[in-house]
Amino acid sequence: MSMRQMSRLRLSQLIGAGVLAAGVLAMATPVQAADYTLKFGHLANEQNIWNKAAMHFKEVVEKNSDGRIEVQVYPNEQLGNEMDMINSIQLGTADMTITGESLQNWAPKAAMMAVPYAFRDSEQLEKAVDGDIGSEIEAQITERTGLVPLTWFERGPRELTSNREIRTPDDLQGLRLRVPNVPLFVDTWQALGARPTPMAFSEVFTSLQQGTIDAQENPLSLIESASLSEVQKYVNMTNHVRSWIYVVIGKRKLDSMPDDLQKVVRDAAGDMQSYERNLFAEDQKRLEKALKDKGMTFVEVDTKAFADKAMPAVKKALDPEQTELFERIEKL
Repeated sequence: MSMRQMSRLRLSQLIGAGVLAAGVLAMATPVQAADYTLKFGHLANEQNIWNKAAMHFKEVVEKNSDGRIEVQVYPNEQLGNEMDMINSIQLGTADMTITGESLQNWAPKAAMMAVPYAFRDSEQLEKAVDGDIGSEIEAQITERTGLVPLTWFERGPRELTSNREIRTPDDLQGLRLRVPNVPLFVDTWQALGARPTPMAFSEVFTSLQQGTIDAQENPLSLIESASLSEVQKYVNMTNHVRSWIYVVIGKRKLDSMPDDLQKVVRDAAGDMQSYERNLFAEDQKRLEKALKDKGMTFVEVDTKAFADKAMPAVKKALDPEQTELFERIEKL
């Protein structure tokens, strides 16, 4: 080996040793960890506007906390279903989720989040949720569950799909209608004249396809994602349930943060609500067009006739505490 070749070999060895040493040093130097981590699990998929809103929240919190808070978002029930998430937050193994009327299992006032014909329109719903009624519901949720509602999202109203036009309650006679296993829903649709059948949502498409049931009711987002346009012709705009859902955080987790970081989280939640609201309005328009493009016909319904006929059954199902809230909502 010539002197020149030996010099080159030594140089390459020195360079290699330097790279190795730098690598070891990099591994030995810890990356600055966040002071707090928020595990945010929910049921929606990656494309859903709720997940997009959660990712926006993550971005805002991490930026405005200068990295002192890390938000880990887990869509698609990766941390469990809605009830699992509530239990996990109470145990301290998760921190945030998106949840709705399931909270009535602890806080009866939360049942108002899915009462048929409680709200005429989005404006009335917003007045209720942002006013004293919403404050009372949130206070009971925190007191009974240990979860703090940070903000809320409006949900798309539930509509009735079928293979014949439904314009008035008289058109419901004999209609075999799938409903979720919620006694209030069963009672309401019976009062309206339909034949409600509680059934898991996973069974709905096949049951419609085979003619076991004639109709079902859900928001437009689920009508689209479940491809119900393949087995249903009409979307009857009953708007029978207008509701909202909360983004909640564990009270113990929130209280464990210093005041400045609690403010970062709360401010980011307000930002997330505005972000989601814009996405929601756009998505509702997109959903209607998409379902029409797939052959579904949208039918205007006499919603007052439906509400008037359903009201006795709805009020009968409410306890005194819920009835008092319902009557206050009516006056808004």
